[in-house]
Amino acid sequence: MSDSGDHQFGEFGGRYVPEPMQEPLEQLAGAFEEIAQSEEFKAEFRHILEQYAGRPTPLFHAENLSEAYGADIYLKREDLLHGGAHKINNCVGQALLAKKAGKERLIAETGAGQHGTATAMVGALFDLDTEIYMGKKDVERQKMNVFRMRLMGAEVNEVTRGGEGLAEAVDAALEDFAENMDDTHYLVGSVVGPDPFPRMVREFQSVIG
Repeated sequence: MSDSGDHQFGEFGGRYVPEPMQEPLEQLAGAFEEIAQSEEFKAEFRHILEQYAGRPTPLFHAENLSEAYGADIYLKREDLLHGGAHKINNCVGQALLAKKAGKERLIAETGAGQHGTATAMVGALFDLDTEIYMGKKDVERQKMNVFRMRLMGAEVNEVTRGGEGLAEAVDAALEDFAENMDDTHYLVGSVVGPDPFPRMVREFQSVIG
């Protein structure tokens, strides 16, 4: 699988988007390839993960599980990172990239609220306006995470269309991104979407390994 050329990735997908989004995504890919691969960026990224997020996270020997299953089982404690989940790794990387690329605003979608919380955290850290899209049903189910996002200064938008869930929140975030690409970075939380989003998430989460 190649990460260069036409970004089609053979049979695995790539960048299939409406024409107005082609150029902004090409610019984002260029910024990722130029800025995020520099030694200066990598050093700053590592420093923030260490001093702000709390890396490296420890390995825990789960003795009871090991005894129950007759094997040595270790848990990588990503839940001990600032914010309570691995999501902060990717969010720090993308927000730092957005800041260096001159963006002023972050948007994101969230379901359970962990990615939204991590996005709100890095928005506050890097002084970027932050807006989170979340289905109405998820807002009601995840009130504590919604409280945390708002506490950190993020605006949380309840999405009431369709099934009022994550899929509709993604649609709303994409519409926002399409209208505000010049000053906004869409901080995608999973290895999904058009190139370069999967590559970015893969890169910034590879620190776990």
